[in-house]
Amino acid sequence: MGFGAWAIGGMNWGPTDDDVSLAALNAALDAGVTFIDTADVYGFGHSEKLIEQVVRERKPKDLVIATKAGNDFYNAGDSDDAGYGPIRQTYDKDYIVFAAEQSLKRLNVEALDILQLHSGDIEQLERDDPWEALELLKKQGKIKHAGWSIQSFQETTQAHILDAHHELIDIIQVRYNLLEREAEKVLFPKALEYGTGVIVRIPILFGLLTGKFTRDSKFGEDDHRNMNLSAEKLEAYLGQLESLQPLYDQFPDQTMTQVSLRFCITHPACHVAIPGAKTPKQAAENAAAGGFGPLPADALA
Repeated sequence: MGFGAWAIGGMNWGPTDDDVSLAALNAALDAGVTFIDTADVYGFGHSEKLIEQVVRERKPKDLVIATKAGNDFYNAGDSDDAGYGPIRQTYDKDYIVFAAEQSLKRLNVEALDILQLHSGDIEQLERDDPWEALELLKKQGKIKHAGWSIQSFQETTQAHILDAHHELIDIIQVRYNLLEREAEKVLFPKALEYGTGVIVRIPILFGLLTGKFTRDSKFGEDDHRNMNLSAEKLEAYLGQLESLQPLYDQFPDQTMTQVSLRFCITHPACHVAIPGAKTPKQAAENAAAGGFGPLPADALA
């Protein structure tokens, strides 16, 4: 189990407290987590800065930090108080290199463990620019591994891009959970064929697979789940979830969150899941799921 660091950036997931976010990161490391996934756009660099602070203070061994680039928030015009403008997708070669260099500074490292292209449109990724940028950054020693975080619900249609660039792409990040299993059809077989690492994102479906939401759940204005878990979607997902209750009942010693996370690491293509956590309690619960291992065959069936 890894640690998904979108929420601690302080944007799109409701209010956060940096002291609590730092405690969550520390709790994850205390529980043995060795993989953190972030992005430059999470809090406009704030998530990366919090991670750097914890790493600087603790100096953990064998920690892998994956970040992302491609959502340009540096542009001028209608900027906020910090000087950042509205986000726009930018996959020009020079921009990806620039963004990587900014992440290097914020994370205070000589080389990024993994740099992923961040959920680009097909039109952007069919250009040479983003791939040439990753190749250049590898040659320059500024990134150790090249990755691609595939846009949600376009995983299957974008599979041809993995075919074209599988020699460069070391890892892919894919939306996958108990209720969203499209990746099993095309991407996972390709990843196994090419030897590509797989990071599973949204493994507990924005918190839905923790069991804490009901049909009456509401989200704040600064919470992206307003769109991703609309009333209609919530109704449909909860209906599906009810049919899975016998699965959860098989493991009375584990929380719904932990059983849901175990599913995500059961597929042989999947290497790490990155549930988000805003509190130490959540971070510890998520990490403990890894200790239970994959689901047994009868539960998976």
